[in-house]
Formats: sequence, C-alpha cells, structure tokens
Amino acid sequence: MSCISSSYLRLYLHRMSWDSYIANMTAPESDGLVLLEEAAICGIVAPESVWASTPNFAMITAAEIKRLASDRKDFGQNGPVIAGTKCRLIRDNMDIEGLFCMDLKTSADEGGNTFNICVGKSIKAIVIAKGKKDTNGGQVSTKVFSIVEYLRKAGY
Repeated sequence: MSCISSSYLRLYLHRMSWDSYIANMTAPESDGLVLLEEAAICGIVAPESVWASTPNFAMITAAEIKRLASDRKDFGQNGPVIAGTKCRLIRDNMDIEGLFCMDLKTSADEGGNTFNICVGKSIKAIVIAKGKKDTNGGQVSTKVFSIVEYLRKAGY
C-alpha cells in the first residue's frame, strides 16, 4: 500500500472537483457545437492560483489573477493580460450585483484572429472563458455567468 500525505490528497481531491466545472464549460452544446476554446477557475484569496483549467489557461499567473480580481480602473487604457495574451476591455460589470462579469477581446493572433473572453467573479474565485473564433461574446458570458451564479449561491 502506498503512503500518500493527507495534504497531497486534499490538494488532489480539490483539483479533481474543479476539473468537472471546466469539463462542463467546454463540453459541446446539445447541437454538437463547442463554444469555448479555453476555461479556468482561479482562486482570488491569497495565494492566488489556478484551481482548474484547460491546458493553455494553466499558464495564468498569480499576478494576472490578482489584477483581474482587484483594481481594474486602468483596463480601459491598459487592458489585462491572460495567460500571456494581451486583451482589451469591452465592458466591466464585475462589481455590479447580478452581473459579476467583465467582457474582453484578445489582441490579434498571428492569423489576425481575435477572441472573446469573459471573466466572472464569485466570492472566492474568478471564472475565465475564451470563446472559439466564431463564438460571440454573449455565448461566452452566458457560460461564465452560469458557473459564477452557482458558485456565489454555494458561498464560493
């Protein structure tokens, strides 16, 4: 029988429970269409960290999380960076009761494509989703809002 430390087991089980949220967010819709390219759930209580994510969003840093979750007043002139990708602010309703989301657009990639990103804030976490090339911002926001609303009701 192998010996696993209780702290390692708690961390493993914690991450496993959040992975199901990411799988749900990135799963195909009933019509088979996949709306999201990337998703992450990140803790905003120090130490800020990625709790679960798709592969590219695993690169989100603590500094990026802290900036997204705190003072965003300069985002209009100097947008955030998410997993190394520069974004510009479209609309910030993250602190507005009942909305709790911020809409962003990525800078153009090497192919000239831009992508919609939504960041939602619960009590202890932020939920970040990046749409596929043809996914509109409303579709991305709907996915994020449903998770944020659930987490807020659960006290997270």
